[in-house]
Amino acid sequence: MHLVLTERRKQFLHKLIDLYKNTNLPVHYETLAQALGVSKWTAYDMLKELEKLGYLTRDYTVTRGEAGRSQIVFLPTVKAGDLFEQKRFEVINPEEWYDSKNQLLHFLNSLKDYSLSDAIQKVLEEIPKVKLRIAFCAYIIGLLLVYLRKLGGRTETLIKSVVQNAPTNEMRMTVFVGTVVGTVIQTMNHEIGVEVSDLVGRYLKSILDLSENERTMLSDLLNEALA
Repeated sequence: MHLVLTERRKQFLHKLIDLYKNTNLPVHYETLAQALGVSKWTAYDMLKELEKLGYLTRDYTVTRGEAGRSQIVFLPTVKAGDLFEQKRFEVINPEEWYDSKNQLLHFLNSLKDYSLSDAIQKVLEEIPKVKLRIAFCAYIIGLLLVYLRKLGGRTETLIKSVVQNAPTNEMRMTVFVGTVVGTVIQTMNHEIGVEVSDLVGRYLKSILDLSENERTMLSDLLNEALA
């Protein structure tokens, strides 16, 4: 049977793209089902049809706490992006950002007495809850800040020094992410290391879509946290 992009399929695709843009994370069919008020099986069948049409691609993510257990998630393709080509109008006002930044910093400080694995787990649990792309990027920075603080000692001092001496805001964030991720990959257990690496990859894609003002906000967050 030849599939066509009906209005109903377009509705499902548009909602999935919205969900994906909010967090830059692949979308599970149950999440889409809840957003549209349909059964999970209806959502899954529709996503398979959209995949056949070339608008989606599937991926597999490991379910935390269930070793070896993976779940199917979907991401929009370039073809889907072209279909709904539009500029982002996502704007965060200064007061809202000030509150969000302070809330994140307070949350990170509350983790100081946790073990490294428990602290990382706490941050990973919060990331899917964020709604704005800049907030997703902020939590990834927060995740790496937790790891840096737990490293402590000479390693933390050296990384801070390198980051703070970078000549531009953008380079400062790039150096921070790169140096911390380098140590994360070497020392974390495989399951969490893979998840963190995947999230950082999505962070690197997301930050390209941020405005210059939003990137400055993130840089200020990093500077304040490292001070």
